[in-house]
Amino acid sequence: MTDQAVDTDGVKLSEDTSAEGQFLGRARELKELRADIERAGLDTIAGRKAPRARVLLIAGKPGSGRTALAGELVRQVADRYDHGVLRARLSEPDGTPVPTERTARELLTALELPTPAGASEDDLSDILRAALADRRALLLLDDAADAEQVDALLPDTPDCLVVAVSGGPLTGIADVRPCTLGGLDTKSALELLTRYTGAVRITVDPLAAEGLVEVCRAQPAALTLAGGWLAARPQAAVADLAKHVHTESDEGTPLSRVFRLVHGSLPSPAARILRLLSLAPAGLVDPQTASALAGCSVNGARAALDDFVTAGLLRALDSPLPQYEVPGCLQPLLRALAEAQDRPAELQLARARMLERTVRLLQSCRAITETESPQAREKLLGMPSSLRFPNPRAAADWLRLSQPALLASARLAVADGELDTLARRLMSQLVRALVAHFGTQAVAPELYGIHRLVLDVAERRNLPREKAAALLNLADLDAQTGRTTEALARYRAALDAGREANDPYATGRAMESVGGAHQELGDYDRAADWFGRALAQRLARDERAEAARLYGRIGAAHTYAGRYGEALRNWRAAVAGYRKSGDVPAQARALSELARVQEYAGRPEESLLTCHEAVEWARRAEDVRLQAALQLRLADTLDRLGDPASAALHRGTAERMLGEELQEGDPAPESLEHDANACEIRSTSAED
Repeated sequence: MTDQAVDTDGVKLSEDTSAEGQFLGRARELKELRADIERAGLDTIAGRKAPRARVLLIAGKPGSGRTALAGELVRQVADRYDHGVLRARLSEPDGTPVPTERTARELLTALELPTPAGASEDDLSDILRAALADRRALLLLDDAADAEQVDALLPDTPDCLVVAVSGGPLTGIADVRPCTLGGLDTKSALELLTRYTGAVRITVDPLAAEGLVEVCRAQPAALTLAGGWLAARPQAAVADLAKHVHTESDEGTPLSRVFRLVHGSLPSPAARILRLLSLAPAGLVDPQTASALAGCSVNGARAALDDFVTAGLLRALDSPLPQYEVPGCLQPLLRALAEAQDRPAELQLARARMLERTVRLLQSCRAITETESPQAREKLLGMPSSLRFPNPRAAADWLRLSQPALLASARLAVADGELDTLARRLMSQLVRALVAHFGTQAVAPELYGIHRLVLDVAERRNLPREKAAALLNLADLDAQTGRTTEALARYRAALDAGREANDPYATGRAMESVGGAHQELGDYDRAADWFGRALAQRLARDERAEAARLYGRIGAAHTYAGRYGEALRNWRAAVAGYRKSGDVPAQARALSELARVQEYAGRPEESLLTCHEAVEWARRAEDVRLQAALQLRLADTLDRLGDPASAALHRGTAERMLGEELQEGDPAPESLEHDANACEIRSTSAED
């Protein structure tokens, strides 16, 4: 095994000698649940068609095997549901309910459907219900905190089935009969122990084994830890363990008593690593995270994690990467031990180490995409081997598979409130890595959530510059998804924050974006006014290229409003600005727009001359598509001027250019006119 961030060989982490994947017992409960699927509901009895999906509830305390039972039920009936199984966890490891917005996004992503960035909880629930309306799917909703969480996700079709897991009844959801779990039957409980200890140690002292089952109240999680403890001590008798558990303490549940015993028997370094796993985001951990938390080597952390899997303290996830999950029933026990045995300063230092390691991994993940940059290559080579990825694909795989934990890290860092500097660095690097590997559009929903977290930190710390950047990014995403009114409000707030920070970039960008939002809303007077304010700032700073672009945006606004005289003046200014800055492609496009406005203004001869000039500059810019579009425009103008022969020549030239471009392997343009019709150049994002 190499000490790298990603194990590209996908080596299996540990042999499953305990047959952990095989389900035990609960035959009666499974039979009742399967019968409940077919049971006539209240609507059917009343002669009505059921309006929503049936909900089967599995209720039980943490450690009772409720999630395992739900998983086995789903496995047995999944073939009835053509559109597969959707899974979601409705509570965080600390018991905090997961927002419905996030759960709906996860389910829509599993259905490979788009999730609009910034959409509200109600909108996402409606989109999910609409997506499931014509599907036959099975939803497994684990760790439901209350009925409202489940109700918000219920499909409006009886063809779907929902299996919910909760600690108690879901009062408020109609026609639900809970399956409440106690302990395993004695035979199944003994078989569970046998998987860890072997048959001999159970059969030589069956009374002791039954006593251990009784002390553990036949709870699967407690028995799993007991079995792991015995497996690690081949010489220990089952009776000894039963006695230890019985005398451990009368306080707490059987699970907490067995857990304290197991933790107390671990070597001090391993026990410390185990306690620190309570800080792992979303209960997900990998060797890098464990290494950073404990301050040990990656290989040492991985060995400890594999030992915890063998002992039943962790679950190894089915993943190409070495990934583990802390069982939900152990989370509160780990937190309590960490708070009792580790000083607050040590826990905070462990969090800081974890966040710092995550930041550096994200830096490495992004840097490997910038292979053309000598600075990026030098920075990458300066990193330890444990932080380097072998190739861009391995980095992208790590980023995709680690994304839930990375987003959880960002949320936890912001919620902590004491590590805001690290939190800001983490979110900045996470945004850059996501965009570098997947593109802005593909990760827009994730970016929206991250920028909201950045805004939270900026407001808490009174950082107007960061606040302006976060508001601009959120507004951009709002604008891209059609929420122009919301975008306008955020752009105005960003302008206020930029002025407070005395940040000319943020204020100029915000003023221009306010103008763009007004233009999108059809208010061209306000659009031109705000573009003019942004232009004045650019001129004052002698930023000629930006000023030329803004002249074009003002010209576009006046064009939309039908004020062709004003539009012509501004497009001419744009052309002059691009000429002075030496931007040949932009000059060609500005001339193209000037020719268009001249035609709108009823000056076809002037338009013809300008169009010829634009063709020449497009040729110098080697922009074949724009040249072809301009040739078509020339043909249309000549037709209107009564010269069909010349028009035909220009159309032939356009077709020839287009044919040559296609022969070189470029895809056919959806609309050739699009290249000549781009009246405005969108502002760049402020993500960086």
